[in-house]
Order: sequence, then structure tokens, then C-alpha cells
Amino acid sequence: MDEDEFWLLLEECRPPGADPDAERLAAALEERLSAGPVAAVAGFAERLSTALYRLDRRELGEELSGDAFLYTRAAVVADGRAAYLAVLADPGRFAPYAGELVWAEPLLYVPDRAYRRLTGEEWRRGTAHGYESRSNTGGWARQ
Repeated sequence: MDEDEFWLLLEECRPPGADPDAERLAAALEERLSAGPVAAVAGFAERLSTALYRLDRRELGEELSGDAFLYTRAAVVADGRAAYLAVLADPGRFAPYAGELVWAEPLLYVPDRAYRRLTGEEWRRGTAHGYESRSNTGGWARQ
């Protein structure tokens, strides 16, 4: 799955309406990915982990707990490519996601659940980038 396919899939699965609904988004993504192939699940997991890793930066998460920062980064990704790129370009755009507690924790479990539905087995695959808060050491280095 390339980057364009990743963002298109998120867009196609996003529920209509002004308020993001992470549960419905995650369910729709899981449904689509569990239809296969396994390579699509792995590709989604890689793109998701890379997007979250790129947002793992001191200027975005210094004031948040690890879990709050992770779920807030997931909310930025769930909001789509334009929002994601806007936050990368201007860290000041991150604050509303954290301030409103519009977290998207369910997005994190999509690859595991889709893989389990598709194969009947547990997901035992890592990704190139860790997305746990503060795993991007370059993003947390003092400037």
C-alpha cells in the first residue's frame, strides 16, 4: 500500500459528519482490510506507524502523557491527509486535537483486528517505525 492508497482508504472509510467517530472509522477500515489481501493489512500497518512516528515530536507532545499523546496523534491521522500535513507544517495546529480530547485510539488496533479476521491468527509482525510516544528519538532531541 503506497501513501496515496493509505490516505484514500482513510478518506473512503471516514464516517460522514463534522464530528470524527473513531470507532466507526476503525470498524470500516477493519471491514475493508479484512477482505484481504494480507499485504494490504501489512501495508496499512506500515503507513499508519510511519505517520504516527512522524508526528512523534517534542513540540507536539511535551505537555501530554504518553497515552494522551499517542491517541491525539492518531486523531490527527484519522482526520485525513490535509490535517496531517497541516500539523507537520505548523505544530500550532496540533493543540486543538489535544485540547478537545478527540482521540482516535481505535485506529491503532485496526491492523491487528483485520489480520485476525482475515487469517484467524494473531498479528505477530512489527513495523519499520515504532509509534509509541517518544520512540522517535530524533523528534525529541533538544534543538
